[in-house]
Amino acid sequence: MVDKDLLSIQEVRALVRAARKAQPEFAQMSQERVDAVIKAVSEATAAQAETLGTMAAEETGFGKPQDKKTKNLLASEKVYACIRDMKTVGILSTNNETKVVEVAVPVGVIAGIVPSTNPTSTTIYKSLISLKSGNAIVFTPHPSARKCIAKTVEIIQGALRSCNVSPDLVSCITIPTIEGTNELMKICDLILATGGPGMVKAAYSSGTPALGVGAGNTPAFIERTADIESAVTKIMSSKTFDNGTICASEQSIVTESCIAAKVRATLEAQGAYFLQGEKLEKVKNVMERGNGSMNPAIVGRDAQTIARIAGIDVPQGTRLLVSDEKGVGHKYPFSKEKLTALLGFYVVEDWHEACELCTALLHNCGAGHTLAIHSNNEEIIREFGLKKPVSRIMVNTPATQGAVGLSTGLFPSFTLGCGAVGGSATSDNVTPMNLINIRRVAYDLNSQCCCSGNGHGADSHAAPASSCCSGSGHGTSAPAASAGNIDINAVTELIVAELKKVL
Repeated sequence: MVDKDLLSIQEVRALVRAARKAQPEFAQMSQERVDAVIKAVSEATAAQAETLGTMAAEETGFGKPQDKKTKNLLASEKVYACIRDMKTVGILSTNNETKVVEVAVPVGVIAGIVPSTNPTSTTIYKSLISLKSGNAIVFTPHPSARKCIAKTVEIIQGALRSCNVSPDLVSCITIPTIEGTNELMKICDLILATGGPGMVKAAYSSGTPALGVGAGNTPAFIERTADIESAVTKIMSSKTFDNGTICASEQSIVTESCIAAKVRATLEAQGAYFLQGEKLEKVKNVMERGNGSMNPAIVGRDAQTIARIAGIDVPQGTRLLVSDEKGVGHKYPFSKEKLTALLGFYVVEDWHEACELCTALLHNCGAGHTLAIHSNNEEIIREFGLKKPVSRIMVNTPATQGAVGLSTGLFPSFTLGCGAVGGSATSDNVTPMNLINIRRVAYDLNSQCCCSGNGHGADSHAAPASSCCSGSGHGTSAPAASAGNIDINAVTELIVAELKKVL
């Protein structure tokens, strides 16, 4: 009898061993060479965006093929556009005033945990930011998305071969088990965790540095000065995008009583169906499992499919199922995260009450993630920006598209940090810079040898050891006199050349 756990562990060890062999050579390549590699990966994955999107939807049963194609293009083309000119190799900066030189140091081998909700796009995105930062990455796929993730890695490896670099820089477990994933998290250098709360918690408990995400429970506040038609349209487009599988998607609408009727009517006109009575109870019965977690049978499904699963009839053209809600907490399933075509609806008297309610919703397993506000009152927007326990506030934009950087200027990302309040090590939309350690070369502030000078001849490239030690005037007056002409950039290049030998 074959022990899959042992096989998975052995495979992980082999993949990490190969990655550790390939990564140091890649880390020594020039910025130009690294950029050529990520360009090739971007182009190869973008060319297969539709195929991979279809594969992901068919294998997982989640979302829509066309929207998954859009996410794949975001991960390949827009991520590349944002990182193309980013400096990630060698000297990142030189400050002549503070006399500090910053040098990029890749972390090494990254463990890439990939969810079933966004499998191919997350794989593309994590591969690009890992390679851009000089790292290798080994993916552990969600078992229900194993085939589409493996195909994505295969395409990326083909691009790496075309650039004459090792395909071992990006690899994937073919026998995914919990034990194999645990082994990967133990022996890698950094974990990049995207997935359910249990997996993210395991990453932070592994003993290896980790960057993870938190749960999203995004409230969308429609304030009385908002353009209601526009706000509803954006919320509908966001919540139905890939059937709500992105954790930044709106989970509840909060609006003021003076405009509630109009908001409700606009929602209904755009395909929202308000559940009541027996229909509401039947939907509630299929929303969660016995332990209160989301029922995977309805995750990433459209409204019509959820209605069929619940055994109810809804009008043709229904896009969202909505419930009027009064409370917040475990007894109120519509107050929780719902990665599907379900939405809670709350009515408050004014923005002060909305502020309190949004905070309560966020603390109901969504703290640190995302909040959306639709308003033309800058003072209220500012108050929300100053006080809400989130890492990103979306203003007059779809929360899904805004948070991942599709409709906003945020970095395009499928790893959305939630900060300390959300149990994350970062509040960033994770970028290549999160995957780089910074080595700082700091000169004595009282030494003249680090000041930018005009010396560009042979003397300016003298070994820094004798020059830098001479600036304090302790019996070395002659070297100190000449040190003032040393060019800090030339000296730094010499230092970095020595540092590279031990990287």
